[in-house]
Parts: sequence; structure tokens; C-alpha cells
Amino acid sequence: MIFLLQRFSRVVKYLNQKYIFSMVSKNQIKLITSLQQKKYRAIHGLFVAEGVKVIQELLQANFELHSLYQTESLFESVPNELKSLISSAELSKISALTTANNCLALFKIPATVPLKEQGLIVALDDIRDPGNLGTILRLCDWFGVTQLVCSKETVDLYNPKVVQATMGSISRVKVSYVDLLEWIVCAKLPVYGALMDGENIYKGDFPKEAIIVLGNEANGINKELEKSIKNRITIPRFGKLQQTESLNVATATAIILSEFCRNQAL
Repeated sequence: MIFLLQRFSRVVKYLNQKYIFSMVSKNQIKLITSLQQKKYRAIHGLFVAEGVKVIQELLQANFELHSLYQTESLFESVPNELKSLISSAELSKISALTTANNCLALFKIPATVPLKEQGLIVALDDIRDPGNLGTILRLCDWFGVTQLVCSKETVDLYNPKVVQATMGSISRVKVSYVDLLEWIVCAKLPVYGALMDGENIYKGDFPKEAIIVLGNEANGINKELEKSIKNRITIPRFGKLQQTESLNVATATAIILSEFCRNQAL
């Protein structure tokens, strides 16, 4: 029995040396879990990304990596001092997902890039759902919109659920948080607002450069901001009963961007 225990101990030691298994310390767990909150992301200047695709996209876009935790060797190009090989149980302790992925990374929040008033720009007024913001970022990426402007009340870009929902598009779309009313009032590009009483979007011709404003999931564009929007557009309802109150804001974004880009594709 003693011989078997000694042999088992040697095997465990060998595996630990070969695969460099690490334990996540209490301080590391505290730091990572604190980054679920905007306050601590601001204090530490860090955000969390999970999953191979998202992490790979961020690495390729030269986001600065702080640390990487993985259950298998996935990122050979990452320096050894920045990565830890941990068990699935350890990863579950630090993951925000219901079912943990096989890797989690901390990245440094990059410096804000100056906003340029050119091309198509999507502007969001008080979007609260992380999934909606993440999906809208992916839509901007799909339709070639490189700038997204958010009101200061809009959910934080580096909320882990937003990062996850972008599926890597966070690395290709520049996001700015501004006083949206002040910015819209001073804008030189034509401003279009998605409103229930606007002109039928399928009957309009749209410029290549414009600002498209979409509002809060429940209340739409706030009244003060609405007053400054000259071009009101809407997606008409085709259902016979006409009882649906509104479209999901991400769905509306997809339709509107499709129409703005349609003529450019012809």
C-alpha cells in the first residue's frame, strides 16, 4: 500500500510538472470576480473575456493582455508568464458563465480613441441590455460601421455579457460614450432617428454618411434628444392586427443598417 501511494504521488507530481497546473489564488479570484462591476473595471483598468474566439480576436487586435487562464494549451504565442494552466473546477470559480468555457483572460481597457464624424455612425440612447449592445456591435461590424456612439446611461462596453455577445467585434468597432444630446446638436452629419411616427424606411433614399439614433428598449429616444432629430424614420408593421408595440432594438438596428447600406451595394 505504501508503495502504491508513493507511486501515485510521483505520477501526480509528474503530471503537475508536465502540464504546469496552477491554483487560482484568493486574491486572483477576488480581482476577477470584482470585474463584473463597472466600478472595479474602472479602478483596475481591466475587463474579462471568455472563450477562444473572443480572446483570439482581442489578441490579434493588439489588446494588451494582463493574464490568461486556460484548461488546456490553446495560445502558444502568449508568453508563459502571462498564462496559467488550471483545472475546469478552478475555471468555474472565476467564470461568469453558467457553463464555463475552456479559457478566460483579463485585458487592459484601451485608451479612448477620438471620435471622427465620418461615414455611417450608430448612436445609442440609454440602451440597458448587455445582449442588445453586444449584438448591435456585431451588426455594426457586419455592415462596415466602424464607430458606435453611446449615451453615458448606456450599458458599459466592458460589461462581461457585452464582451461575450460581441463575439470579437469589440475589437473592430470603436465605441465612444458622450453627452449624446450635446453631441447630436453639434453634429454636422445628417441625423436620422428611429421613431414610431417616422417616414417609412422602405421609401427613402439615404446618404452614405449619417448618424442613426436608436433609443431605449422600453421608452425609445428621450424627448429632449428627439427634438433635435430632423429626419424621423420608422420600420412599418405589416401584420394585419397591427398590435405589436415595437421591435427589439437590435433587430431594428439590423433592418435600418440594411436599408442604409442597400443602395451602396448596388
